[in-house]
Amino acid sequence: MKLTLRQLQIFRAVALSGSTTAAADNVALSQSATSAALNELERNLETRLFDRVGKRLVLNDTGRGLLPAALAVLDGAKGIEATRAFGDQPFPMDLRLFASTTLGNYILPQLLARFAKQVPMARLQLSIGNTHDVINAVQEFAADLGFIEGPCHASEIRVIPLWEDELVIVAAPKHPLARMATRRRITTEHLSHAQWLLREPGSGTREAVEHALLPHLQRIRSNLTLGSSEAIKYAAAAGLGLSCLSRYVVQDLVAAKRLTILTTRLPRLVRRFALIHPETKVLSNSLHRFVAYCERYEEGFGS
Repeated sequence: MKLTLRQLQIFRAVALSGSTTAAADNVALSQSATSAALNELERNLETRLFDRVGKRLVLNDTGRGLLPAALAVLDGAKGIEATRAFGDQPFPMDLRLFASTTLGNYILPQLLARFAKQVPMARLQLSIGNTHDVINAVQEFAADLGFIEGPCHASEIRVIPLWEDELVIVAAPKHPLARMATRRRITTEHLSHAQWLLREPGSGTREAVEHALLPHLQRIRSNLTLGSSEAIKYAAAAGLGLSCLSRYVVQDLVAAKRLTILTTRLPRLVRRFALIHPETKVLSNSLHRFVAYCERYEEGFGS
């Protein structure tokens, strides 16, 4: 039996797109050649990898088992290519990063700027989504490394703890609880009856907030969810409710006195940012260097 990287590339393209027609565009082949290559792969393995559902190809249990291994092999091959030398100069560092929103919008830009000063030839591509998006991209090897602000429940993912992040409860200065907080600490009873502004399901901030607050409040009343921390903090500043967000996110509006950090009877609320990659991923020298830099990077943004 002979398997080729090309066959695995085609298998990946079909698995991710659901058809040989769509996959053909990704691998620069005709539809018939793509279909023939997939059939040859299944003959070599002596098993079907897809269920044929109408015009769509859906991974069966065998195909689902093969996909992570195929992705790891292809990623490893890419890493080998990246270590080749051109004359006496290595290829530039080329990293695909995917971060959840708080990290991507407020922390990584400065980290990447400082790293780029140390490694001027580095090519860094940063995508931003919620924690669920980041984990999916890492699992599919669509990103070399992921940065998340919530727990990672996926299997076969290595989680490297990074910096601590403090979550604070904020409200508009004219909110009744903000006025009360100038006289005394807000009780859990008051907090449990307040209206809260929350991120969407799948957000690391949403999960972190629920994990931090529910043991004390028993419930979080909310009739408004928003798709970004930016939207939430401005909604809170407009008086639409309380919010629990990273101190990094709200510090500008707090400084401008458009938001107030409430003093409460809750314990200090913290979470830890993390870096993730598949356990099967072979880290190149470039990735090792970047991971080590992130681990040394201090909270408060000193390098």
